[in-house]
Amino acid sequence: MAKHFIFLGAPGVGKGTQAQRLAQLIGLPHVSTGDMLRASVQSGSAIGVRAAAVMESGALVGDEIIIGIVAERLLLPDAATGVVFDGFPRTIHQANALDDLLAGRGDQIAAVLHIELADEEIVERLSGRRVCATCGAIYHIRYHPPAVEGICDVCGGVLLQREDDQPAVIRKRLAVYQTETAPLIAYYHDRSAYHLVSGEGEADEVFSRIVKAVEVAR
Repeated sequence: MAKHFIFLGAPGVGKGTQAQRLAQLIGLPHVSTGDMLRASVQSGSAIGVRAAAVMESGALVGDEIIIGIVAERLLLPDAATGVVFDGFPRTIHQANALDDLLAGRGDQIAAVLHIELADEEIVERLSGRRVCATCGAIYHIRYHPPAVEGICDVCGGVLLQREDDQPAVIRKRLAVYQTETAPLIAYYHDRSAYHLVSGEGEADEVFSRIVKAVEVAR
């Protein structure tokens, strides 16, 4: 029986990084929505062709296609013992569909890892990010500053703040999350697989909490 892991949390809590680390630790594939979409489109499968047509039109890929792509991904050999989901499910409809899909396969959700962090801490983390305009190297004015302010250590390029890292934009993203994705927390909250993990502190501290939760789950 395959056992799958789900990460929940607002933009900026670090769930992508932590999902990758957990996947590497326990030897399961790290499966993000973006990666699944790209792989499905490249494969030329029926669902991939549909996804490509939607993306080319500029529209958002709907739940039906996303769920189909997840079902397709779980059929690959490396998913036989489970996967670490990153960015899926995003809606209650997707969560219901995933439950049905896993039940049909005899699989289960081993752990739902909800990383929680105060909105203002998220704003500080994301708004402090700087990206080199020349080589793409990433810095943070608090956690990983360059040797010379505003200048890339690697190539000497100018460091810029991306548009989506502006505080006002971040707060808008958090508001969208609360409206659209946070209901998933209520959906999973009362299950034994659900674990609330504090996102405070350094990445290694957060990861150690995740590992403890997973040890309980397994």
